[in-house]
Order: sequence, then C-alpha cells, then structure tokens
Amino acid sequence: GLGFVPGIEMTAVDRGRDIHILGYFIDTHDAAFDAFLVEQRALRRVRVTAMAERLASLGAPVDLDDVVAAAAQSGRAIGRPAVAAALVAAGHATDLQDAFDRYLAEGRPGHVPRIGASPVAIVEWIRRVGGFASIAHPGKYGRDDLIPLLAEHGMAAIEVFHPDHPEPDVQRYRALAGTLGLAVTGGSDY
Repeated sequence: GLGFVPGIEMTAVDRGRDIHILGYFIDTHDAAFDAFLVEQRALRRVRVTAMAERLASLGAPVDLDDVVAAAAQSGRAIGRPAVAAALVAAGHATDLQDAFDRYLAEGRPGHVPRIGASPVAIVEWIRRVGGFASIAHPGKYGRDDLIPLLAEHGMAAIEVFHPDHPEPDVQRYRALAGTLGLAVTGGSDY
C-alpha cells in the first residue's frame, strides 16, 4: 500500500566542492538523461583512478581495478568511499575515517578535486526530465548564496529538515524557502 516517487540524488560541482541536488518525480526512462548519468559516472571513475595513481606515488598503492570495472559494468557510481575501503584493505589506514583524514579529505595528499556538472546544470536536467529539484542539506556547504541562483533556474525546494541542520539552520532555510517561494523537503541521508 505504499506509493513510491522516482528520484535521484546527484552530485554537482561548484568551485571544486560537491553540492548535492535531489530530483523527485523524474522520468526514469529518458534516454538523454540516462546518457548524461553515464557520463557523470564515467567522470567519477576517472577521478577514482587518478586518486589511485596519486596514492601509489605516495607509497600507499591500492588495487582498484576490480572495483572500477565492477562499477563500470553495473552502472553504479564510485567515489572516495571505495578508495578509502581499498586503503584499509591494503593496510595503509586503520579504518575509513583514518583513510579520509590521512589521504582523501580535501587538502590531503591523495585528494583529487571532483569534476562534473554545475548545480545549475543539474537543476536544469532534473527539470528537463519532469522532475522537482531540491538542494540537499544546504547547511553542510556554507553556500547559501547558491540557493537564489538555483531558484532562478527552476529549483523548486530546499531540504530544510536534515540531521546535520541544527535548529537555527532549520529556521533560516524555512524562512529562505518562504522568501523564494520554494517548497520544503526533509531527509535523513540514509
């Protein structure tokens, strides 16, 4: 008796940082959108491969060939968590957090900046496939200036309610949604 909404969370890139955009009610059978998603996943594989090369040059080699090949074959996205797991498996880190802290976080020696579509492009794609775009957990980015710009390009909502949003953020984003005429969404991230 439950209804489901077709949706997606996409990673956009702005000034080298990830910005997550949610898309609700998307057309899951749009061939052009599927091709765009294939291209975005390919860029993620390029980044992961570059991280592996950088780690090898630092004396912390990891074997990602099988992981990258499996991601390519399945069409699944791959990212830093897979590299972190490989660092742990190779004995270069004690756990995933250690892998990020020592190697993969922004500014660390194994980090490779993300490449990909801009937040505006992602919002426009979601709209093109009949979707309803919402910026995910904006309190994590420190980029509230993006919200009016994305609203101008058709973003329909702000994820106001999120476990990483303390009450002042909830109130600020709720007010901003009202000012910009945007809907309010919420999520757990899991």
